[in-house]
Amino acid sequence: MTIDVHGHISPPESMSPFPMPPSLRDVPGMIERKLAVGIELTVVGSPVGAGAMVPVAGVDNYAQPTDRLRAFHDWLAGQVAAHPRHLRALVYANPFGDDEHLACAAQTYRDGAFVGFVINTSVAGRYLDDPAAGQFFAMADELEAPVLLHAPAQPAAGTGLTDHRLLEQLGRFCDVTIGVGCCVLGGWLEKFPGLRLVATGAGGALALLAEKLDLIYAPPQWARGGGAPAPPLPLSRPPSEYLRALWVDTASPSARALRANLEVFGADRILLGTDSPPLVGMESPVLAAIDGLPVPEEDRRAIREGNAKRLFRL
Repeated sequence: MTIDVHGHISPPESMSPFPMPPSLRDVPGMIERKLAVGIELTVVGSPVGAGAMVPVAGVDNYAQPTDRLRAFHDWLAGQVAAHPRHLRALVYANPFGDDEHLACAAQTYRDGAFVGFVINTSVAGRYLDDPAAGQFFAMADELEAPVLLHAPAQPAAGTGLTDHRLLEQLGRFCDVTIGVGCCVLGGWLEKFPGLRLVATGAGGALALLAEKLDLIYAPPQWARGGGAPAPPLPLSRPPSEYLRALWVDTASPSARALRANLEVFGADRILLGTDSPPLVGMESPVLAAIDGLPVPEEDRRAIREGNAKRLFRL
């Protein structure tokens, strides 16, 4: 069974008020298209809940009422029930949500139709090293639930980008890089070593930044004093040593990025992910890149299915 851990679908009522790719509403078409290339199961969710991934004036994805999110998750659970061989789903959560929001997200996960959470790598300009995210990470740790770290509609790293194409392919890529890096630097993997964090977008550029993260932890330019020292990070060892505790997907058309992730994270921490829908057509290039990796067939099978089965307990 080949498993895609990164796909999105949206209910019909979300398609009318918001500009969204039509592929998001065609669940049978997605299943048929993926079966044609050998992908039998897709883990779907929404990084905006019932909101809009395309920035819309006056729409605040983080202000969605509980009853609206509950209705959205009921729809997602219904899609899984209708396609049990081909779909699993994720609960959307705001990592800075209030007690009611987080309690509702936890209960939705406990109800059994979901296999993890999806949250944003930045929220209204705030990154995940903010201590206020601690309640969410404590909850995810207690539930032993995987968490997909996904760029938001309006990423902090995309501030100033007015062309939506640049926002999609540059701003969100950079937001994943910074947001997941902030998860490491914020000490969440230190405090909750059982956390199961998945960096989407192939982890952004994290595979290239291990040494840069360590320079944040121990900046040599301040080692001899002469400047105001920064407060210590909540880590007991260099940040690069926590990277192997992360998972990354393959949702990037770059074979070079995939090879770098193989070196930094390891074949046992890479998950097949296409971001399709909405990126229809990404399935074949991603599968070809995995087939082209210089690894034993056992490792390719792990990336295609075994790692996802283990992480999501499928």
